[in-house]
Amino acid sequence: MSDKDQTVQYFLDLINKSKLGKFKIYIGMSAGVGKSYRMLQEAHSLLRNGINVKIGFIETHNRKETHDLLDGLPIIPRRKLFYKGKELEEMDVQAIINARPEVVIVDELAHTNIEGSKNEKRWQDVLDILSAGINVISAVNIQHIESLNEEVKNITGIEVKERIPDNVLFQADEVVNIDLTADELITRLKEGKIYTPDKIEISLKNFFKSDQILQLRELALKEVASQVERKVDSEVPKTNSLKHEKFLACISSNDATAKTVIRKTARLANYYKSKWYVLYVQKSDESATNIALDKQRHLINNLKLATELGAEIIKIESESIAKTIIEQAEKLGISTVCMGKPHLSLWRIILATNVFNELLNKLSSNNIDLIILS
Repeated sequence: MSDKDQTVQYFLDLINKSKLGKFKIYIGMSAGVGKSYRMLQEAHSLLRNGINVKIGFIETHNRKETHDLLDGLPIIPRRKLFYKGKELEEMDVQAIINARPEVVIVDELAHTNIEGSKNEKRWQDVLDILSAGINVISAVNIQHIESLNEEVKNITGIEVKERIPDNVLFQADEVVNIDLTADELITRLKEGKIYTPDKIEISLKNFFKSDQILQLRELALKEVASQVERKVDSEVPKTNSLKHEKFLACISSNDATAKTVIRKTARLANYYKSKWYVLYVQKSDESATNIALDKQRHLINNLKLATELGAEIIKIESESIAKTIIEQAEKLGISTVCMGKPHLSLWRIILATNVFNELLNKLSSNNIDLIILS
């Protein structure tokens, strides 16, 4: 493709992007946090402000406070079809597109459509609606996100079958977390605001355990935070965007120095609520066959300590420590490199000067700070 063709294609991509509807997703850690309720509240607010908003599909689960909010909202009738001798209902995608509202509310994003529908999944229906230039507000629980499926299974012991690809979330213009504490959610369950009385006790013994809710809540908060970070990276000019701190602790096989660097970097990372890594560059004279057993044992313990304090461990075999530090700092988008004060004799300092200068210059040119910890 010629430069001219590429320029034309870029302009066409911009035009097509501008034709797409805007996409907002509410995420929750579980059923009952109030996603549908919030969407209906927003629909009322939009309606009061003169926006043509319609309900494409909402699932109230017979929750009175949610169902009451449907009063006064225009609803697009569902499509009726027969499946295995039963009359069932699905969202009528074509009716929504024909009605051309400015905004449509579509609940249960991970829902699997009845066999014979145009699309297998509701998220595919939503993409069709967005392509028609209609704005969509939708909702999904954290356990339905594809990449988190294994983590959710480990937490709850349940494998969620209905899932949405992560790139559906990436296409959202806005992702909002509906957050409750574990106690608040359990109280709502006990008050009958989530399930009918006959399902409350079994829910408390299975999915709605306090420790499980807490872990799911953490997943939801992290997912929304990463979506916001992606949005900042793609939309905020680099000159205006906040610097996301990421720390790289560089350790050696020296037990005392490594432990100090790990603990001090952990405190810095916790203070800035930042991701941090521990880098150990293993030279050939420190291989498993050459390093003394006590040093090897201390190193393993220090790496274990770093993991317990929340670090991600990176172990690389190389003869060039400075070069490896620079490569990893650039690769990981590190903002600050932390290392211990070198214990070198005078002649070794002189010999190492060029290497150290190279490290300083390279880090400086990439706006990476260097902290020498005493």
